[in-house]
Amino acid sequence: MQVNELQKISAEVRSDVIKMIGKAGSGHPGGSLSIVDILVTLYNKVMKVDPKNPNWEDRDRLVLSKGHGCPALYSILARKGFFDVEQLWSLRKLGSMLQGHPDMRKTPGIDVSVGSLGQGLSVAVGLALGAKLKNKKYRVFAIIGDGEMQEGQIWEALMSSIHYKLDNLTIILDYNKLQIDGPNEEVMSLGNIRERMQAFGFDVHEIDGHNHEEIYNALSAPVIAQKPRFIIAHTVKGKGVSFMENQVGWHGKAPNAQEIEKALADIGGTTI
Repeated sequence: MQVNELQKISAEVRSDVIKMIGKAGSGHPGGSLSIVDILVTLYNKVMKVDPKNPNWEDRDRLVLSKGHGCPALYSILARKGFFDVEQLWSLRKLGSMLQGHPDMRKTPGIDVSVGSLGQGLSVAVGLALGAKLKNKKYRVFAIIGDGEMQEGQIWEALMSSIHYKLDNLTIILDYNKLQIDGPNEEVMSLGNIRERMQAFGFDVHEIDGHNHEEIYNALSAPVIAQKPRFIIAHTVKGKGVSFMENQVGWHGKAPNAQEIEKALADIGGTTI
């Protein structure tokens, strides 16, 4: 799949995210929009999955540890054929299969239920270790948030992934530099992430998290034996919507009808 095709899919997913959250009247547009290009590249160029057999044992696994970004993941799963696209418009509704955080019991294609920040990466480490113990070749991908990196459990999981030499694990940091309370640097600085991850022993890549080619190259680079991979993906919160980009106020706020119209115009149209 060519870059222009991936860009088109990303625009479709961003349109879905705006509509879903707008219809729901609640949600997290900023951090959903920042991970769109990463997810689009994963599901269309990298991961081995089968929409007709979501529980295929040898599939690659994705853990969206920053679970509030799930509207982007739901859109991609629907457009890959895991469930009907019409389900997207039931986001956060009572009884919907698409809740405000991913639920593996309700949604085909969701590998791990997440909610409390920091916990998802620990589960991803467990999945990768399980694959090693069972001599399985599938890969495990985990997307974490930069605000989430302030959780102590994240650092325990990072230590574990190095200790167990999980070279089948790829951790992707959505580094949009904003969290619900403000800029990361003001809330709790993460310091020099690249140096810290290299000191831990990771195979570290630093990329533009909105450049599909850079994303693909980092995800598909040759595995370094016994080294888990850590990708620092520089992203923009609210990417693609002019009035949401780099605005902390759009971390967890739904757009109104006027804002939806403006956002869709910014993105470049809609597929619905």
